[in-house]
Amino acid sequence: MKLLLIGSGGREHALAWALAKSPKLTKLYATPGNAGIAQVAELTDLDVSDHGAVIEFCRSRGIDLVVVGPEAPLVVGLVDDLEAAGIKAFGPSKAAAQLEGSKAFTKGVCDEASIPTAGYGRFDNADAALAYVRAQGAPIVVKADGLAAGKGVVVAMTLEEAEDAVRACFEGSFGAAGAEVVVEEFLEGEEASFFVISDGTNALPLATAQDHKRAYDGDKGPNTGGMGAYSPAPVMTDALVSDVMKRIIEPTISTLAKRGTPFKGVLYAGLMITD
Repeated sequence: MKLLLIGSGGREHALAWALAKSPKLTKLYATPGNAGIAQVAELTDLDVSDHGAVIEFCRSRGIDLVVVGPEAPLVVGLVDDLEAAGIKAFGPSKAAAQLEGSKAFTKGVCDEASIPTAGYGRFDNADAALAYVRAQGAPIVVKADGLAAGKGVVVAMTLEEAEDAVRACFEGSFGAAGAEVVVEEFLEGEEASFFVISDGTNALPLATAQDHKRAYDGDKGPNTGGMGAYSPAPVMTDALVSDVMKRIIEPTISTLAKRGTPFKGVLYAGLMITD
């Protein structure tokens, strides 16, 4: 099989390393790739936002499968366009990728499927968001609705921090991602990441991890795209994994399937394990 891997980060390096070990692989291309990926794949410089160019490359090289790593191309529908052109792709459709592309969308799925989630408010203007923040008090969490490279979340320990975060979103600090804001209840506990692979109907648990996002030692400073992670996450016991599958993963997969937008690919759940 000939494969095209899309992306340039550590996640895609790990994917390339794993794909390169498959006995079915005859050729692995990657765009744009990185120095690590170059050790196992042929790098090519494609404009991934030009879906027509990606499709033409796949046709000219006889690509059997495209693996899309980053969220951004998924959210704008690269998988949809590839599949419409008859090219197999691994990753969710534009509609299903809104789980990662819009926090408000995900909250709506949680409400619809009775999935446990922090209390929240959803706002498209600063005045309403500020009024909600003042009514709820601090600590509180302010999130830019869209993709912000892992930096669009502010855990505000004071009212002033929360107000500044709301203003930053609506004043354009996160671009289009901050056009809408989700203000969320502060939950105290231990964070864990949970990953499953899904065909749109079934879900198979893959792994757990713990991601350390704060910029400084001692879990201090602003959130980043990630300062390091390890796997498995010790907090995720077998019993907790089973609970998460039943109460979070399976209802999510089922709800999106019922909507006619099945989620296919790797589904990631960000969990807060409270008392």
